[in-house]
Amino acid sequence: MIVKKTLSLQSVFEFTGYHLLWLTGWISLVTTIYYISNWSILALPWLPLPLIGTAVVFYIGFKNNQSYDRLWEARKIWSEITNSSRMLATMITNYQSGEPALANGEELRKQIVFRHIAYLYQLREQLLEPTVWEHVSMKSSWGTGFYNRQRRAKLTSSFQEELEAIAGRKYLSVEEKTDLQGYKNKAVQLLNMQTKMIQQLYKDNALNMLQQMEVQAAIRNFYDSQGKMERIKQSPFPREYATFSFIFVCVFIFFLPFGLLGEFERLGAFGIWLTIPVGVIIGWIFVAMEMISDYCENPFEGLRNDTPMLSICREIEINMLQTIGESDIPDLIKPKSHVLI
Repeated sequence: MIVKKTLSLQSVFEFTGYHLLWLTGWISLVTTIYYISNWSILALPWLPLPLIGTAVVFYIGFKNNQSYDRLWEARKIWSEITNSSRMLATMITNYQSGEPALANGEELRKQIVFRHIAYLYQLREQLLEPTVWEHVSMKSSWGTGFYNRQRRAKLTSSFQEELEAIAGRKYLSVEEKTDLQGYKNKAVQLLNMQTKMIQQLYKDNALNMLQQMEVQAAIRNFYDSQGKMERIKQSPFPREYATFSFIFVCVFIFFLPFGLLGEFERLGAFGIWLTIPVGVIIGWIFVAMEMISDYCENPFEGLRNDTPMLSICREIEINMLQTIGESDIPDLIKPKSHVLI
């Protein structure tokens, strides 16, 4: 997630700048051919162009709204997890049955908190696994997939110190880590372990029945939230909307120089050269709108526009450790180059 009020020109160029190359090449080619050959057939009437442009703008606007909804929903779900995690730590720490309990009750409570922190980081790791329709998985699309994999690797490497620190914190025992290797969805299995341990606290008289039900309800909330995020991750934005939006932008840009030539020719023989800068600017605006919606479709892709799951997990980790009275508290994740992951 970008945490800066405005993007720098460098950031804008890194995101969309390479499109200026082919836009300039295409519009310059058409303009040069028209200037040399003077083929009047190349100068199309102006009216069809704004009609096409208006239709494309409405379509891209719809796609932008739907893409942003996916991004914002992902952020809201992580907020729900944050609140539920804080409640879980508070309940596990302070709920007492009032009955004589076994001596290992405090250790079990601490294990539940530690295991939940491990669950959060495991869930993040699972959500970052690329799907076939995400940008980092693209094999041959003018090098788009290659560059996005580089961007993701560069972004991850900038937080390498924080990631290594997380890996060094032993929230799971060796036996638990070994047991998890046999499961495809490790995050779900960690929640299953939590349920068993909460039930054990009830059997040991550390929690009464009402308290045990409330804590188990918090675990159910994590199941619900994880399912919602997996739905976003595993359900691509409808490919018809995404594909035809791209096609419509390409059609508009294809006809753009032909529609501009006739208008700028009225300014004189050299007026038609204004077709190039004006056409590039108009085309770039449409391409940028398409790209914004395209990159908002997948909020768990590991790129700059994504939900900052690492930062959220660290904040939850700090809150839960402080709630149970731990002294070894990690620092908050700080932005690197105005980006949080």
